[in-house]
Amino acid sequence: MIQNAYSVKIDELLNRLGTRADSGLSSEEAASRLKKYGANLLSQKRPRSAWKIFFEQFLNPIVYILLGAMILAFLFSETIEGIAILLVVIINSIIGFAMEYQAVKSFDALNKMVQTNSRIIRNGQEISLPSSQVVPGDILLIKEGEVIPADARIIDQQSLLVKESMLTGESDEVVKNGGILSGEVRITDQSNMVFNGTMVSRGNAKVIVCLTGDKTAIGEISEISRSARKKRAPLQKKLIRLTNWLIILTLSLSAIIVLTGLFSENDLELMFKTGIALAVAAIPEGLPVVATLTLARGMVKLSKRNIVIKKLESVQTLGETNTICTDKTGTLTENDMQLKVIQFHDEKLELTNQDIPGLARSHDSMAEFLKIAVLCNNSNPSGSNQNGDALENALMGFAHETNIDLIKIINEHPEVKEFPFDVSTKLMATVNKEGDRFSINLKGAPESIFERCRYVLVNGQIQEFQDSAKWLEKVEDLASDGLKVLAFASKHMDTLPGETEFSQDLVLIAIAGFLDPPREDVAEAIQVYNKAGISVKMITGDHRGTAINIAKATGIVAADQIENLSFLGTDLKDFKNLDEEKKKRVLEARVFARMLPAQKLELVKFLQENEGVVGMLGDGVNDAPALSEADIGIAMGIRGTEAAREVADVILLDDKFVAIKLAIQQGRAIFENIRYFVIFLISCNLAEVISVAAASFTKLPLPLLPLQILYLNLITDIFPALALGLGKGSSGIMKMPPRPPDEQIITQKHWIATIIYGTSVTIAVIGAVIYSHFYLKLEYTAVNNIAFNTLVLAQLLNIFNLPSRKVSFLKNEVTKNKWVWISIAVSLFITYLGYAIPFLSEALSLKVLKSEHLVIALLFSTFSLVLSQILKRIGLIKI
Repeated sequence: MIQNAYSVKIDELLNRLGTRADSGLSSEEAASRLKKYGANLLSQKRPRSAWKIFFEQFLNPIVYILLGAMILAFLFSETIEGIAILLVVIINSIIGFAMEYQAVKSFDALNKMVQTNSRIIRNGQEISLPSSQVVPGDILLIKEGEVIPADARIIDQQSLLVKESMLTGESDEVVKNGGILSGEVRITDQSNMVFNGTMVSRGNAKVIVCLTGDKTAIGEISEISRSARKKRAPLQKKLIRLTNWLIILTLSLSAIIVLTGLFSENDLELMFKTGIALAVAAIPEGLPVVATLTLARGMVKLSKRNIVIKKLESVQTLGETNTICTDKTGTLTENDMQLKVIQFHDEKLELTNQDIPGLARSHDSMAEFLKIAVLCNNSNPSGSNQNGDALENALMGFAHETNIDLIKIINEHPEVKEFPFDVSTKLMATVNKEGDRFSINLKGAPESIFERCRYVLVNGQIQEFQDSAKWLEKVEDLASDGLKVLAFASKHMDTLPGETEFSQDLVLIAIAGFLDPPREDVAEAIQVYNKAGISVKMITGDHRGTAINIAKATGIVAADQIENLSFLGTDLKDFKNLDEEKKKRVLEARVFARMLPAQKLELVKFLQENEGVVGMLGDGVNDAPALSEADIGIAMGIRGTEAAREVADVILLDDKFVAIKLAIQQGRAIFENIRYFVIFLISCNLAEVISVAAASFTKLPLPLLPLQILYLNLITDIFPALALGLGKGSSGIMKMPPRPPDEQIITQKHWIATIIYGTSVTIAVIGAVIYSHFYLKLEYTAVNNIAFNTLVLAQLLNIFNLPSRKVSFLKNEVTKNKWVWISIAVSLFITYLGYAIPFLSEALSLKVLKSEHLVIALLFSTFSLVLSQILKRIGLIKI
């Protein structure tokens, strides 16, 4: 293989690669090289096996604690408790496995692509072979519409233009030639090379393969992507921190309960068993199950919206995102040029929202412009040749919109000769028969057309062309708006023109500006992100003017802020040594133009180092390294390259930019729901622990027995917490700013609320025990049963404490959640079963209570809710 082939003479290159331009390699030599260098394919990460996916479900600190508690339960003959914990762990693992395995399968199906073929010269003959069998030294023949299978040096070419946007990020077609280059030349400037994965938009060429597979430019970028380290998801970090706190809390409370038994007259064995039961109760064993189900449900909901999530945690990570970095071409834009402006001598026509058919009929010079647009054009007049030159497709599309008869124009002006686009002249021309005369129709770079014009069309009349400088100013004005500008000219002759006559004494007709337009859904999505406090940054390899135009059109940046909020890649060579002022400007910037793939990667790292949770959106190979490094990589499913989809966490199957809004909204709702059920679980479990501890210290009857604790957790933990996990989230969730990246699931104010909620429930339970024991003087079992029912009801009512104090108590995201009401009904029914089923009632020491005793439990449990609400409304609880 040959590196830097752009700087080597063709003869020397052929000699070093052991091949000939006319006959290529022999079949035997090609087979030998295929064996030596391997298939012309990019290396891919091995897909995770089903066993590995299942095993990874157990790599969770909460699962470790639960397994440890299960072992202790079995050691102390608490078989029912041990089995219950084991079932929780297994259910959690099965759910997580099922969802992730489904996502992996969806991704594999997405990557099934049809094998492309290449035209190769071997043994002196042109043959067609799978592109995977291309080897260094092969002579390839490439033409318009074909994808180039390897990095190759141009031997010979005719009007060759190549689309390299998926590699470089630049939307313009690149003019190619066969000259030799010297020195260090950026890939964007290697005009004598063609690259793997790019597409021929015009012309044809014979090329010699220099690099294949992982050694190609695409291969090197893919290697950067694979080496980029994916950080742990924010939710994982937060759950691990929370778990560590719960471990400390669990061990401390368990020790206190056991020590209390040593220094009191309570039954030591009973206190020891109670300590173990409370140790398990202090850990919300429902947390992994509910968290997994909540994430899985979000995953399923998004999949129905054509959003594939490859890992469960990615759903919630979207909700943490405070910065979205996005490519431009094909992501924010359609990757499809459109004619936007036509500038005649006497009038500038802005084509947006214009009556195109009426415009074509009303303007004097439009007929001549349309004739050139149709005749000096290799695009299919039917509009089906969308793999051709984007500008020619745009011209033919505009002609269709005017409702003129394209076929009639072509038939009445048969082409006699074509002068293909030439790199040196920067123009294309056709000679067409027009009655007894010939019409010459040209289009090309304005400066090339202007210098060949002697006349200009003014109000349908031909006049002397004397104001070239003013026309160049008009070109500059269009270019400053990010438009690609072409000039159009024509003339008529009585005889067939020669090689030089066709481009002399021309009549300038017009100049036209083309734009790759923004996608329809982008501006709306940007507004949503702005309201949600999410910073959207465009990172593109394209020109600054083009990038700024799209940024203004989509609302990424206001027109008066362009200078302060935009950067060129050449201005950002070293992110690690920025001074404070420039660092601040980079963090505030919204547009980054002329950025190389490596710079995109470094920018993502820079943002992450400065408290950014970064989502990267892209579709090309040039985006893959940044997609891999970002906290959440988002790839386009239709237009996206295989390399981009492989490293991404999220794939948008329908390529809709607005779909990210749905994903972010779902992610935020999931975090809110997780926070709700964590507060609910911990406050309820805390109430159990404090109630038993308080009774132990004061020698009151125990409000809970060991098996009652386990049964209570089944009643009040799993179903209400799961219902909270199914909530839709707050109505204004997309109008809130992103949470700080380091904000924990339970912050200080949430811990205060959790403790107050738990204490309120504890006061209610201890109050019921004191009232039943000292005032009613009931027997031990009755007191215990009243306390048990008080705790059940108080914990179920505790769910209504969770919404913010800024919303109505009666109308909020909890009260509007139908699953909450269903879970309460199910929990009450399970409580009833504890009394109705004989062996359960005996094991749990539950006796049927009198109606007045149930009223006591209801009154004290309601008191706990009222107390919490009073403390919340007066401001002691600030959530």
